[in-house]
Amino acid sequence: MKSIHKFIAVVCVVMLMASCSANYHANKNGIPPGQAKKITGAQSAKDYAPGQQKNKN
Repeated sequence: MKSIHKFIAVVCVVMLMASCSANYHANKNGIPPGQAKKITGAQSAKDYAPGQQKNKN
């Protein structure tokens, strides 16, 4: 009976650990805003941030 409880506990822990994931959202080019700033030589990364793209229209 103890082995069943241990097995269920291990399965639950594995399921909890497998459900954790980190999401990273880069801009449409796939480059973080700071890296795009370095490539272009701009003074600010604000122009490359996803929330600022609507201001270009």
